[in-house]
Amino acid sequence: MSTEIKAPTFPESVADGSIATWYKQVGESVSRDEPLVDIETDKVVLEVVAPADGVLREIVKNEGDTVLSDEVIALFEEGAAGDAPAPAAASTEQSAAPASSDELKISPAARKALEEKGLDASAIAGTGKGGLITKEDVMNYQAPAAKAAPAAAAPAAQVDVPAGERVEKRVPMTRLRKRIAERLLEASQTTAMLTTFNEVNMGPVMELRKQYKDLFEKSHNGTRLGFMGFFVKAACEALKRFPAVNASIDGDDVVYHGYQDVGVAVSTEKGLVVPVLRDADHMSLAKIEDKVRDFGLRARDGKLGIEDMTGGTFTITNGGVFGSLLSTPILNPPQTAILGMHKIQERPMAVNGEVVIQPMMYLALSYDHRLIDGKDAVQFLVAIKDLIEDPARILLEI
Repeated sequence: MSTEIKAPTFPESVADGSIATWYKQVGESVSRDEPLVDIETDKVVLEVVAPADGVLREIVKNEGDTVLSDEVIALFEEGAAGDAPAPAAASTEQSAAPASSDELKISPAARKALEEKGLDASAIAGTGKGGLITKEDVMNYQAPAAKAAPAAAAPAAQVDVPAGERVEKRVPMTRLRKRIAERLLEASQTTAMLTTFNEVNMGPVMELRKQYKDLFEKSHNGTRLGFMGFFVKAACEALKRFPAVNASIDGDDVVYHGYQDVGVAVSTEKGLVVPVLRDADHMSLAKIEDKVRDFGLRARDGKLGIEDMTGGTFTITNGGVFGSLLSTPILNPPQTAILGMHKIQERPMAVNGEVVIQPMMYLALSYDHRLIDGKDAVQFLVAIKDLIEDPARILLEI
């Protein structure tokens, strides 16, 4: 008896999704909880797994197709591969076609690409499992060069081409990347975004971290003491002092939030995502560091859920992990401000009339000038600077 494989139940904020990748083909045996397909939405990639040991009997939705919440995408047959009935017979016309056996080795996405390009599948070598021709094989295929023209023909125009291959590859933009692009464009077009900068001496925090990192890790079950925890705690304290930075604009209304839900930007292969630390002002340094590490691991494995990235009243992004010395972060609407951290760079500084080498970091605060005045933005950033340069104030909340 066949079991219907359905798309997950999407939240209200997600209208639909699209089939990204089928990991199994029709007739292929699968194990319980083995990934069958990825469904890409505007926010995350959702994984659908096999409900039991058995065989994938039919694929209803091919790669690239749009799917709705709880829509049937495939049929599944429980039991061992040898015990499952054979796939339904093809029509008489298809059975008579000599290439029917080869067509079973072409993925649905590859077959569509073949039709668009007008290519012959027999000329393409499959790199998938069992010689399966994938969409990538079709996109990467290059037809053999045409034979040279007869000597009597007129010579072709000479074009100087640099030595080496000049390969171009066109791939459709993923739904997640398109959604990111839409939000970034929306932020630049619908907000009066301005950025203010300051610099912070990271020496005190680095010294504190150096002194207590081993004891901290031992006391908190392997959780490492990083810099993000200090910045989240400092941001929460500064947000309490400047409520407008923690607010959002809804039409003609300003919504002031009596809590601090801080989003932490995480870079993945599929794009930038912003999971949210709920009630970050009530979290300890250890809890913040543990959650940030968990977000990073789950983002890498594509395990973040939509609920992890919903909401948020303020965002922190750290371009310093990639070596950025200075940048202007873009707002994450409907939030009205975002803090950008950067690379720690040793620089000569004047301290008490003497030149000393200090580990300095540039901070950038991008804000919506429609709601936040320059004075409040600058003072907010100075508050974070003061708290980081004297981290005891974070614990004492002064």
